[in-house]
Amino acid sequence: MIFINPKIDFAFKKIFGSEDSKDILISFLNALIYEEQPVIQDLEIINPYAAPKIRGVKDTYLDVKAKIKNVDDCNHDVIIKMQVLNMEGFEKRILYNAAHSYSTQQISTQAYNPVIALTITDFVMFSELNTVISRFILKERDFLADYSIYDIELIFVELPKFKKQLSELKNIVDKWLFFLNETSSIIEIPEIIGVVPEIKKAFDLASQANFTLSELEDQQKQEISIQDQHVTIAQAIQQGVQQSTIEIARKMLNLLEDLTISQITGLSLVEVEGLKISTP
Repeated sequence: MIFINPKIDFAFKKIFGSEDSKDILISFLNALIYEEQPVIQDLEIINPYAAPKIRGVKDTYLDVKAKIKNVDDCNHDVIIKMQVLNMEGFEKRILYNAAHSYSTQQISTQAYNPVIALTITDFVMFSELNTVISRFILKERDFLADYSIYDIELIFVELPKFKKQLSELKNIVDKWLFFLNETSSIIEIPEIIGVVPEIKKAFDLASQANFTLSELEDQQKQEISIQDQHVTIAQAIQQGVQQSTIEIARKMLNLLEDLTISQITGLSLVEVEGLKISTP
C-alpha cells in the first residue's frame, strides 16, 4: 500500500476531520489531550473535510475544529492544527485563534465553553523543554495560581522530538505520534499499531486509493510548495548569517590584518579586499 503524508494540511483534515472520522478524532484527542483516558465520548466536527478549491493550496489553512460534548459538565471547543513550516508570527496566530474562538461565543448566555488549541508541529518550538507534548494555561506569574482554570489551553506536540522506533511504542500516544511521523515512509500497517481500530482506520483513510486524482495532485502541489518554502527559509537564514559575517569583518578592517580577518570570519582574502573597497 502507498500512504500519503498525513502532515500535509488537507490530508490531515481528511483523516481527522471527515464525516466518518469521529471515532478517529475521539481516540486521537483522548490520547493527546487526556492522556489516554476515555474522557471524550462524543463530539461534533464543526467544519467537515472538503477538497481544497484552490488548485495550488498555498496559504490555505485547514484547521480541524470540533465541539467536545459534556466534559466536566460543559462542552469544549477544540482547534486542531497541523503545521509543517515554522512561519514568522505563527505562535501569535495560535494564541489569536484560541482567544478569538473563546471571545466570539454566544455572549448573551454568559456561558463560555473552554477552548483547547491543539497544535502539532513538524519543527521544534520549545528547545528549552525536553518533552514532546507541552501544555500552557493562564496562571499568576509569581505564585502560579490559576486565573481561569483551563478556559483557554494551548497544547503543543513537537513531532521532531519523538524519536521512538516501532519496537519502542508502548501506548496509544506513541502509536499516534508514530502514525504522524512515519506513515508516508512505510508500505504496510505495522501489526503493533493495527490492533488499535481507530489508528487502523486512519491508515486506511491515508491510503492513496482513497484520494481522487485531483486530491493527489493537490497533495503533491502542497508538498512541493512546502519544500520550496523550506529552501527559501534556509537561504534567508544563510543570507542573514553571511550578512552578519560581513558586518563583523567590516568592523575588523582597521584593527586586524587581512589574513587574520579571513581566518576569523571564513571570508576569502579576495572578499576581505573587496570589503575594503566598498566600505567608506
